[in-house]
Amino acid sequence: MTDEDEVARLRRQLSDLHGLFVLGMLMTETRDADEIVALALGSAPALGPCSSVEAQLAAGSEAEVVHPVTAWSAAYPLHGPGGLRGHLVVGADAAPPAEAEFLWRVLAHQTGTSLANAELHQQALAETAAADAAKERLAATVSDLERTVEIHEALARVSAAGGGEAGIAAAVAELTGRGVAVEDRFGNLRAWAGPGRPDPYPKPDRRGRAELIRRAQAEGRPLRADGRLVALAQPRDDVLGVLVLADPDGDAGPLDTVALQHGAVVLAMELAHVRTLAETELRLRRDLVSDLTTGTDEAGAHLRAQALGHDLHQPHQVLALGGAETDELADAVDAAVTRLNLTALTGRRSDTVLLLAAAPVATTDLLAAVGDRLGRAVAIGVGRICSSPADYPESCREALLALDVRLNSADPHGATTYADLGIFRLLAAGGPNPELHAFVQQWLGALLEYDARHRSDLVRTLIEYLERGGNYDETAQAVAVHRSTLRYRLQRIREISGYDLADVDSRFNLHVATRAWRILQGTPR
Repeated sequence: MTDEDEVARLRRQLSDLHGLFVLGMLMTETRDADEIVALALGSAPALGPCSSVEAQLAAGSEAEVVHPVTAWSAAYPLHGPGGLRGHLVVGADAAPPAEAEFLWRVLAHQTGTSLANAELHQQALAETAAADAAKERLAATVSDLERTVEIHEALARVSAAGGGEAGIAAAVAELTGRGVAVEDRFGNLRAWAGPGRPDPYPKPDRRGRAELIRRAQAEGRPLRADGRLVALAQPRDDVLGVLVLADPDGDAGPLDTVALQHGAVVLAMELAHVRTLAETELRLRRDLVSDLTTGTDEAGAHLRAQALGHDLHQPHQVLALGGAETDELADAVDAAVTRLNLTALTGRRSDTVLLLAAAPVATTDLLAAVGDRLGRAVAIGVGRICSSPADYPESCREALLALDVRLNSADPHGATTYADLGIFRLLAAGGPNPELHAFVQQWLGALLEYDARHRSDLVRTLIEYLERGGNYDETAQAVAVHRSTLRYRLQRIREISGYDLADVDSRFNLHVATRAWRILQGTPR
């Protein structure tokens, strides 16, 4: 799906949601149950592909649902004040999109509420000739109906105006006069409106929170718990958030519950929309990083970056990060970019996270921020500074090579810049290199063969010894042996290889050979 198709899909979804709100207001003002059902049946096919739609009206939770003989079908409960009034049964030749199921669920909720309102209105009309008490009940019912319409209209305005989570909480708080919280599914506060905000906001027990969510999903309506009314913002099976109404005295009325229910529906649509936009933006950013690091046209790259709010005209450089599980590392890098206020785009290449950041980048700060988030150190390879999109592929290649060298060094944690690799640039150049293999075989062949035949560890001992500049104590600690054992191993290395470790030229060539061997053993990126 292209970006234009994605934008068109989001616009159609917003148009459908707006139409549903208008339909809900029309249903609420309709006093005839048959007309309400007709409106629902007539609107369902416009919300998604279906071959049949039927309203099976039967009061009570034990009502039996008759499914159509189709490849796919679903029954959406017609809930409203007073209980269940039946189901909206939809059949289709194939499983419909998730957006269609969500819209049908909202349609069923609006239909159930409107049927309940119609029933209340009809009952009120039947009692108009009764005593003053009946007239008072009618006046109260009419007031409730008007209040329900006000609730619909107020929340519809918030949705249309793009008020977000804070706007939804403020609207429900104004409608009920109570404190209202928007929480994520784990109980973290995202928005608060109205009186009585707790300070600090309590963090629920994880197990108790999971049980509350499970119960609310099973009940399918607002749930009373710990002096609060809780409603789930749940477009489908995934709970995106929770809308909470403060009710410490347990005196919240039916209209308060209606406001909470409708607020939860609007919140579900808002959070689903925000999630879709976030996922789309993340995909677009990763696609742009992939194209920039493999080669793309300059004009198109600048336009795409500008659409994402990123300026490619300033100098950038490519950084490659590794040494941790990719998804976990990507999350840590995103958090570090936010924490350090970096101008950057993130992407992936195999098991590596790529960061295209405005130059220069303080790698020490980046290492610390990523390490703090992960709880362990990682490695960074840094490529050249890029003045135009055409420079990104080469900078990416350099960053990946620098990362490989770093990961295959004695200390795989830290940052290595390609410009500082020196002779190891030649070793990490990649591609078939018979001369390099022959060089390694000349200097390490006898030791490698001995290790393979005797299952010994002489090559690793030599690597640690050379990497530590010939320091006996540090080498012995690195290979976990006593100094006398290390001295014996070094003597065996001299005997088997035929090279004198005290000779400057031999020592240099052995060091280069060990580095080359480690790079050749690495996994190409």
